[in-house]
Amino acid sequence: MRPRINKKPKKAKKGTTWGHVANWYHEHVSESEDTYHEQVIKPGLLSALGGLRGKHVLDVACGQGFFSRALQKEGAQVTGIDIAPELIDIAKKAGPADIAYVVASADRIPLSDVTYDIAICVLALQNIKNLSGTLEQVSKLLKKGGVFAIVLNHPAFRIPRRSSWGYDPDIKVQFRRLDGYFSESSHMIQMHPGSDPSATTLSYHRPLQTYVAALAKHGFSIVGLEEWVSHRKSEKGPRSEAEDRSRKEFPLFLMLKARKD
Repeated sequence: MRPRINKKPKKAKKGTTWGHVANWYHEHVSESEDTYHEQVIKPGLLSALGGLRGKHVLDVACGQGFFSRALQKEGAQVTGIDIAPELIDIAKKAGPADIAYVVASADRIPLSDVTYDIAICVLALQNIKNLSGTLEQVSKLLKKGGVFAIVLNHPAFRIPRRSSWGYDPDIKVQFRRLDGYFSESSHMIQMHPGSDPSATTLSYHRPLQTYVAALAKHGFSIVGLEEWVSHRKSEKGPRSEAEDRSRKEFPLFLMLKARKD
Protein backbone atom coordinates (compact mmCIF):
# COMPACT_ATOMS: atom_id res chain seq x y z
CA MET A 1 0.00 0.00 0.00
CA ARG A 2 1.48 3.31 -1.08
CA PRO A 3 -0.18 6.34 0.52
CA ARG A 4 -1.59 9.12 -1.61
CA ILE A 5 -0.44 12.60 -0.63
CA ASN A 6 -3.08 15.32 -0.59
CA LYS A 7 -0.94 18.42 -0.39
CA LYS A 8 2.53 19.69 0.30
CA PRO A 9 2.92 20.40 4.03
CA LYS A 10 4.24 23.66 5.40
CA LYS A 11 7.80 23.78 6.64
CA ALA A 12 8.38 23.82 10.39
CA LYS A 13 10.32 26.35 12.35
CA LYS A 14 13.79 25.21 13.33
CA GLY A 15 12.89 25.13 17.01
CA THR A 16 10.23 22.44 16.50
CA THR A 17 12.17 19.96 14.40
CA TRP A 18 15.18 17.71 14.85
CA GLY A 19 16.23 18.18 11.24
CA HIS A 20 19.22 20.37 12.10
CA VAL A 21 20.72 17.51 14.16
CA ALA A 22 19.64 14.71 11.83
CA ASN A 23 23.07 13.14 11.42
CA TRP A 24 23.81 13.22 15.14
CA TYR A 25 20.42 11.67 15.97
CA HIS A 26 20.91 8.92 13.39
CA GLU A 27 24.32 8.07 14.84
CA HIS A 28 22.94 8.19 18.37
CA VAL A 29 20.26 5.56 17.79
CA SER A 30 22.32 3.45 15.39
CA GLU A 31 25.87 3.37 16.73
CA SER A 32 25.24 1.13 19.72
CA GLU A 33 22.97 -1.69 20.81
CA ASP A 34 22.96 -0.20 24.32
CA THR A 35 20.53 2.63 23.57
CA TYR A 36 17.15 3.01 25.24
CA HIS A 37 15.61 2.70 21.78
CA GLU A 38 17.07 -0.76 21.30
CA GLN A 39 17.05 -2.18 24.83
CA VAL A 40 13.90 -0.72 26.38
CA ILE A 41 11.48 0.87 23.94
CA LYS A 42 11.63 -1.50 20.97
CA PRO A 43 10.99 -4.73 22.92
CA GLY A 44 8.32 -3.05 25.02
CA LEU A 45 6.56 -1.62 21.98
CA LEU A 46 6.63 -4.86 19.98
CA SER A 47 5.23 -6.74 22.96
CA ALA A 48 2.44 -4.20 23.49
CA LEU A 49 1.41 -4.23 19.83
CA GLY A 50 1.41 -8.00 19.40
CA GLY A 51 1.27 -9.62 15.95
CA LEU A 52 2.15 -7.15 13.20
CA ARG A 53 2.25 -9.29 10.07
CA GLY A 54 0.06 -7.74 7.38
CA LYS A 55 -0.92 -4.77 9.56
CA HIS A 56 -0.87 -1.25 8.12
CA VAL A 57 1.08 0.97 10.51
CA LEU A 58 1.50 4.76 10.63
CA ASP A 59 4.69 5.94 12.38
CA VAL A 60 4.01 9.53 13.46
CA ALA A 61 7.14 11.68 13.85
CA CYS A 62 9.20 8.72 12.66
CA GLY A 63 12.55 10.53 12.68
CA GLN A 64 15.20 8.57 10.81
CA GLY A 65 12.99 5.47 10.68
CA PHE A 66 14.34 3.38 13.57
CA PHE A 67 10.92 2.11 14.65
CA SER A 68 9.52 2.05 11.11
CA ARG A 69 12.23 -0.46 10.22
CA ALA A 70 11.66 -2.46 13.40
CA LEU A 71 7.94 -2.83 12.66
CA GLN A 72 8.57 -3.61 8.99
CA LYS A 73 10.85 -6.48 10.02
CA GLU A 74 7.91 -7.90 11.97
CA GLY A 75 5.82 -8.00 8.80
CA ALA A 76 3.98 -4.68 9.00
CA GLN A 77 3.35 -2.36 6.05
CA VAL A 78 4.66 0.94 7.32
CA THR A 79 4.21 4.61 6.44
CA GLY A 80 6.46 7.03 8.32
CA ILE A 81 5.87 10.77 8.54
CA ASP A 82 8.17 13.41 9.98
CA ILE A 83 8.36 17.17 9.71
CA ALA A 84 12.15 17.15 9.12
CA PRO A 85 13.15 16.44 5.51
CA GLU A 86 16.71 15.74 6.66
CA LEU A 87 15.52 12.85 8.81
CA ILE A 88 13.23 11.52 6.08
CA ASP A 89 16.18 11.54 3.67
CA ILE A 90 18.20 9.42 6.10
CA ALA A 91 15.25 7.06 6.58
CA LYS A 92 14.80 6.58 2.85
CA LYS A 93 18.50 5.88 2.33
CA ALA A 94 18.46 3.31 5.14
CA GLY A 95 15.63 1.46 3.39
CA PRO A 96 13.96 -0.87 2.79
CA ALA A 97 12.18 0.55 -0.23
CA ASP A 98 8.76 -0.76 0.74
CA ILE A 99 8.51 1.64 3.69
CA ALA A 100 6.74 4.79 2.51
CA TYR A 101 8.11 8.01 4.01
CA VAL A 102 6.39 11.40 3.83
CA VAL A 103 7.58 14.83 4.98
CA ALA A 104 4.68 16.19 7.00
CA SER A 105 3.71 17.87 10.25
CA ALA A 106 1.98 15.54 12.71
CA ASP A 107 -1.03 17.87 12.92
CA ARG A 108 -1.37 18.18 9.13
CA ILE A 109 -0.79 14.69 7.72
CA PRO A 110 -1.42 14.93 3.97
CA LEU A 111 -2.63 11.37 3.39
CA SER A 112 -5.91 10.38 1.81
CA ASP A 113 -7.90 7.19 1.21
CA VAL A 114 -5.74 5.31 3.68
CA THR A 115 -6.88 3.64 6.88
CA TYR A 116 -4.40 2.15 9.29
CA ASP A 117 -4.66 -0.68 11.80
CA ILE A 118 -2.01 0.79 14.11
CA ALA A 119 -0.34 4.14 14.70
CA ILE A 120 2.68 4.83 16.90
CA CYS A 121 4.33 7.99 18.17
CA VAL A 122 7.57 7.36 20.04
CA LEU A 123 9.25 10.06 22.15
CA ALA A 124 7.77 12.80 19.99
CA LEU A 125 4.33 13.83 21.24
CA GLN A 126 6.01 15.68 24.12
CA ASN A 127 7.80 17.84 21.50
CA ILE A 128 4.67 18.62 19.48
CA LYS A 129 2.83 21.83 20.36
CA ASN A 130 -0.51 20.98 18.75
CA LEU A 131 -1.48 17.89 20.75
CA SER A 132 -5.17 18.04 19.88
CA GLY A 133 -4.54 18.52 16.16
CA THR A 134 -2.14 15.59 16.08
CA LEU A 135 -4.58 13.25 17.81
CA GLU A 136 -7.34 14.40 15.46
CA GLN A 137 -5.19 13.50 12.44
CA VAL A 138 -4.29 10.08 13.82
CA SER A 139 -7.92 9.35 14.66
CA LYS A 140 -8.99 10.17 11.11
CA LEU A 141 -6.43 7.78 9.62
CA LEU A 142 -7.02 4.84 11.98
CA LYS A 143 -9.67 2.21 11.35
CA LYS A 144 -12.41 1.77 13.93
CA GLY A 145 -10.86 -0.39 16.60
CA GLY A 146 -7.37 0.62 15.51
CA VAL A 147 -4.62 1.01 18.09
CA PHE A 148 -2.50 4.07 18.83
CA ALA A 149 0.63 3.45 20.94
CA ILE A 150 2.29 6.52 22.45
CA VAL A 151 5.67 6.47 24.19
CA LEU A 152 6.63 9.49 26.29
CA ASN A 153 9.38 10.50 28.63
CA HIS A 154 7.43 9.78 31.79
CA PRO A 155 5.47 13.00 32.49
CA ALA A 156 5.31 12.34 36.23
CA PHE A 157 9.07 11.98 36.72
CA ARG A 158 10.81 13.58 33.73
CA ILE A 159 9.73 17.20 33.76
CA PRO A 160 12.05 19.67 32.02
CA ARG A 161 13.64 22.02 34.59
CA ARG A 162 11.22 20.83 37.27
CA SER A 163 12.60 17.39 38.16
CA SER A 164 16.06 16.23 39.19
CA TRP A 165 18.01 13.61 41.10
CA GLY A 166 19.04 14.09 44.71
CA TYR A 167 21.03 11.97 47.17
CA ASP A 168 20.64 11.62 50.93
CA PRO A 169 24.02 10.43 52.30
CA ASP A 170 22.60 9.70 55.77
CA ILE A 171 20.32 6.93 54.56
CA LYS A 172 22.16 6.29 51.27
CA VAL A 173 19.10 6.86 49.11
CA GLN A 174 18.93 8.48 45.70
CA PHE A 175 15.60 10.22 45.26
CA ARG A 176 13.67 11.98 42.53
CA ARG A 177 12.86 15.61 43.30
CA LEU A 178 9.79 17.18 41.67
CA ASP A 179 9.27 20.95 41.73
CA GLY A 180 5.99 20.86 39.83
CA TYR A 181 3.69 18.55 37.91
CA PHE A 182 0.16 19.82 37.23
CA SER A 183 1.11 23.07 35.50
CA GLU A 184 1.69 22.69 31.77
CA SER A 185 4.90 24.27 30.53
CA SER A 186 7.28 24.46 27.59
CA HIS A 187 11.05 24.73 27.67
CA MET A 188 13.97 24.84 25.31
CA ILE A 189 16.07 21.76 26.06
CA GLN A 190 19.50 20.71 24.88
CA MET A 191 19.39 17.80 22.46
CA HIS A 192 22.87 16.45 23.16
CA PRO A 193 24.70 18.56 25.78
CA GLY A 194 27.96 16.62 25.57
CA SER A 195 28.39 17.26 21.87
CA ASP A 196 26.77 20.59 20.97
CA PRO A 197 25.03 22.47 23.81
CA SER A 198 23.70 25.04 21.35
CA ALA A 199 21.41 22.51 19.63
CA THR A 200 17.99 22.81 21.27
CA THR A 201 14.36 21.91 20.75
CA LEU A 202 11.08 22.75 22.48
CA SER A 203 9.64 20.24 24.93
CA TYR A 204 6.11 20.49 26.30
CA HIS A 205 5.27 19.14 29.73
CA ARG A 206 1.68 18.00 30.23
CA PRO A 207 0.23 16.06 33.18
CA LEU A 208 -1.12 12.63 32.42
CA GLN A 209 -4.73 13.77 32.66
CA THR A 210 -4.15 16.15 29.74
CA TYR A 211 -3.12 13.28 27.47
CA VAL A 212 -6.04 11.12 28.59
CA ALA A 213 -8.58 13.92 28.09
CA ALA A 214 -7.20 14.76 24.64
CA LEU A 215 -7.34 11.12 23.58
CA ALA A 216 -10.96 10.84 24.78
CA LYS A 217 -11.89 14.03 22.90
CA HIS A 218 -10.79 12.44 19.64
CA GLY A 219 -12.50 9.12 20.12
CA PHE A 220 -9.87 7.03 21.90
CA SER A 221 -10.13 4.81 24.95
CA ILE A 222 -7.08 3.83 27.01
CA VAL A 223 -6.69 0.04 26.87
CA GLY A 224 -3.15 -0.29 28.20
CA LEU A 225 -0.54 1.56 30.22
CA GLU A 226 3.02 0.47 30.90
CA GLU A 227 5.96 2.14 32.63
CA TRP A 228 9.46 1.20 31.51
CA VAL A 229 12.63 1.55 33.55
CA SER A 230 16.25 1.94 32.48
CA HIS A 231 18.23 -1.18 31.61
CA ARG A 232 21.53 0.38 32.62
CA LYS A 233 23.66 -0.20 35.73
CA SER A 234 26.08 2.13 37.47
CA GLU A 235 29.78 1.45 37.66
CA LYS A 236 30.96 0.37 41.11
CA GLY A 237 31.17 3.23 43.56
CA PRO A 238 29.76 4.56 46.84
CA ARG A 239 26.42 5.45 45.26
CA SER A 240 26.07 2.65 42.72
CA GLU A 241 23.66 0.56 44.78
CA ALA A 242 21.40 3.54 45.46
CA GLU A 243 21.54 4.62 41.81
CA ASP A 244 20.61 1.15 40.52
CA ARG A 245 17.78 0.86 43.05
CA SER A 246 16.35 4.24 42.04
CA ARG A 247 16.49 3.30 38.35
CA LYS A 248 14.08 0.46 39.07
CA GLU A 249 11.75 2.67 41.10
CA PHE A 250 11.42 5.72 38.83
CA PRO A 251 10.46 4.80 35.26
CA LEU A 252 12.00 6.59 32.32
CA PHE A 253 9.15 6.03 29.89
CA LEU A 254 5.37 5.83 29.84
CA MET A 255 3.54 3.85 27.15
CA LEU A 256 -0.13 4.56 26.55
CA LYS A 257 -2.09 2.16 24.37
CA ALA A 258 -5.33 3.64 23.07
CA ARG A 259 -8.04 2.19 20.88
CA LYS A 260 -10.21 4.17 18.46
CA ASP A 261 -13.84 3.74 19.48
